[in-house]
Amino acid sequence: MPNPPAPPAAPKRPSEVRAQGQTWRDDYGWLRADNWREVLRDPAALPRDIRDWLEAENAYCDAMLAPFSALRKQLAREMRARLKEDDSEPSSPHGPWSYYSRFRHGGQQRLHCRRPRLGGKETPLLDGDARAGDSGYFHLGQARHSPDHARFAWSADGAGSELYDIRAREIGSAVDLPDVIANTTGDFIWTRDSSALLYVLQDEHHRPFRVLLHRLGDPPEADATIFEEPDPAWFVSLRATRLGKRAFVHVHGHDSQAFYVVDLDAPRETPRRIAPRRPDFRYEPFDHGDVFFIKSNARSRDYEIVTAPAGAPEEANWRPFLPGVEGRLIEDISVFRDYLVVLSRADNRPRLTVRDLNSGETHEIAFEGRTYFVKLETSFEFDASVCRFSYSSLASSQETYDYDMASRQRFLVKKQATAPGYDPTAYIVEAIEAEAADGARVPISILRRRDTPLDGSAPLMIHGYGAYGYSLDASFGPNRLSLVDRGFVFALAHVRGGVEKGFAWYEGGKLLNKPNTFSDFLAATRALVAQGYADPRRIVAQGGSAGGLLMGAIANLAPELYAGIVADVPFVDTLNTMLDETLPLTPPEWLEWGDPVRDAHAFATIRSYSPYDNVKPQLYPAILALAGLADPRVTYWEPAKWVARLRAEMTGGGPILLRTAMSAGHAGASGRFDRLDDIARIYAFALAVVEGRLAGG
Repeated sequence: MPNPPAPPAAPKRPSEVRAQGQTWRDDYGWLRADNWREVLRDPAALPRDIRDWLEAENAYCDAMLAPFSALRKQLAREMRARLKEDDSEPSSPHGPWSYYSRFRHGGQQRLHCRRPRLGGKETPLLDGDARAGDSGYFHLGQARHSPDHARFAWSADGAGSELYDIRAREIGSAVDLPDVIANTTGDFIWTRDSSALLYVLQDEHHRPFRVLLHRLGDPPEADATIFEEPDPAWFVSLRATRLGKRAFVHVHGHDSQAFYVVDLDAPRETPRRIAPRRPDFRYEPFDHGDVFFIKSNARSRDYEIVTAPAGAPEEANWRPFLPGVEGRLIEDISVFRDYLVVLSRADNRPRLTVRDLNSGETHEIAFEGRTYFVKLETSFEFDASVCRFSYSSLASSQETYDYDMASRQRFLVKKQATAPGYDPTAYIVEAIEAEAADGARVPISILRRRDTPLDGSAPLMIHGYGAYGYSLDASFGPNRLSLVDRGFVFALAHVRGGVEKGFAWYEGGKLLNKPNTFSDFLAATRALVAQGYADPRRIVAQGGSAGGLLMGAIANLAPELYAGIVADVPFVDTLNTMLDETLPLTPPEWLEWGDPVRDAHAFATIRSYSPYDNVKPQLYPAILALAGLADPRVTYWEPAKWVARLRAEMTGGGPILLRTAMSAGHAGASGRFDRLDDIARIYAFALAVVEGRLAGG
C-alpha cells in the first residue's frame, strides 16, 4: 500500500497501579471514561477527548482498508446472496396455533407470526423492522406468547448495552399495552393466568439480581419482588419449563449454581430451593410433572441424571437415573411425558440418545461425520412423541428434523437455504489432532475445498475461544465460504477451556491452567502447517471476547506465526480488569480467571499472560481490533488501550487497526445485513493480509 496514512498517537497520561506489593505504570488508563456507566446507557455521554481519539482510530482504520472497499462490497454481496432473504423458521405447534418467525425480503429484523395449527391465515405478532425503524441499533431479545394465546410479549435493547425493555400487546386487537418494564435482562416468563410476567432486573452495575412480578396494567414501581440475590458474585436468571406450571429461578456463578421453584399459579409465594449452592456443585432441574429430572455433577464431573419428587426436590431425595461417564459430558436434556432426550458430547462429537420412560429402552440417533453440530430445538408440547433437533457440519447447511421417538423415524422439516448451485461435495470436512506441549491432544475441525492443495501453499484462517466451558461448535457458517472458495483452509482449534472433551478439558484451561489455552492454539497452528494445510507465511487467527484474550496472548507469544490477527471485542486488559472490584463483572469472574487481589499465584499467572501488560518491543503482525462503545462485557477501553500500547512499543510490522462501533455493544451490529458488512470488513482484512497488500502505517 503506497504512502499509508499515519496512525493516531494516543497521548500518554501515566497513572500508577498497585497490587501484591508491586507498582507499575499504566499510560493509557485515561481511555476509561469516569462516567462509563452512563456511557453504556447513552453513548453520547462519552467525554470529548476519548470520543475524538476513538473517531480518529475509526477514520484511520477506514483509510487503511479503503483500497479494499470494492472487495469488501463484493464479499458482502456474496454473503447476502447465500441468504434466503424471505427465510422463515419451522413453525412450532402449541395448542390451536403454530408459532414461527420469518424475514421479509430486504428486512433486517424478524417478523414474529402465528397461523392456525391446521392451516389458515397468518397473524403478525411483532414486526421487528417496524420496531427498529431508523434507529442505529435494535436487538430483539425474547418473544413469547401467553399461555392463553391472547397476548404477546417481547424484549428489546436499543443501544447494545444489553439493557432490555419488555413490552406486551393484545393479539386480537394488535394494540400495544402501555406497560414498559425497563433495565431488564430481556428474559421473562408468563404466569399461568396470562395476566402477569416474571422478569429479571439489572442493578446499576449491570448485574441481574432481582426477580419481580409485573401485573399487566400496573405501574412497574408496584411490581412485587419474588427473589433477590444480594451477593455481587452471583447472577440471577429465569428458566421456563415445557409444562408451563412452574418456572425456575437460576442463581449462578462460575463454579456453582442453585435453583428455586416458582409456582406459576401462585407466583407470589416464596420460591422453594432445590439444593443449596456450594463450590464446584452444578445442577439443573427439568420439570416432568410429579417428578424432576435433574442433571447434576455431585457424583460425576461430566454429569449424571437423577430424579426427585417435585413436591420434595431436596438433594436428600435424589435418586440415580442415568449414571455419569467420565469424558461423556451431558450438555442438555429434553423431557416429554413418555420420553427423555439426552444431548451429550464425547471426544468433540455430539450424541443424541432417546429413552422410553415407560419401557426403559434407549436408542441413539445416528449422525454422519467426525465433526458436526447438533442442537435440541424448541418443542412446546409436553405430551408430544416428536422431538425437534437440528444438525449441520462445516460443509452441510443446517437441517431441522422432527424425530418420532416411537417409530424412530426422522422427518426433514427444513434445510437451510444456500446459494443456487451450492455443492457440499465440493468441500472436505476433516478432524485432526495436534499434540500440545504437555502431551494433550487438541482437536481441530477443518473445512477446505476439495481442490485446495495440501502442499503448504494455502492461506489459513484459524479460530479459537477456550473459556467458560463453552464448546466451539463445528456448525455450518455460509459466510466462511467467501474465504474457502478463494483457497483458504478454515480451522477451529478446540483448545482447553471449552468442554469439547468433557469437563476436564475445561478445567485444563482455567485459573492457573489458563496458559494451556494459548499453547494449545499455537500447537494447533503449527500442526496445520506441519501437515500441509497452511502456508506458514499466510495465516490469520481470529477470536472474540475471551477468544480475543487468546488472540492478544498469541500475538505476544508467537507473533511470527501469523500474518494477521482479528481480535473481536477482545478481553485484553485482563489484569487491570480483574484487579478492579468496582467493575460489575469482576467478582464473579474471579472463579474463571483467579482473584489477583487476594491470591498471589493468581496475580502472577494473570500478569504473565495479560495481553496489555505483556506487549513488548518486537515485530507484530497486522491486527484488526474490534470494539463496541456500549459493550458491558468487554468494555471499549480494553481494545483501545491495547492498540495504543502496541503502537507505542512495537518495533515494526502491523498495521494495528482499531474499529469501534459507536452505537453497538458486545454482539456488534444488530441487523442481519449490517452484520454481513462487519464480517466483510474482517474478510477483506484477512485477504489483504495474506496477499501482502496491507502494509504497516
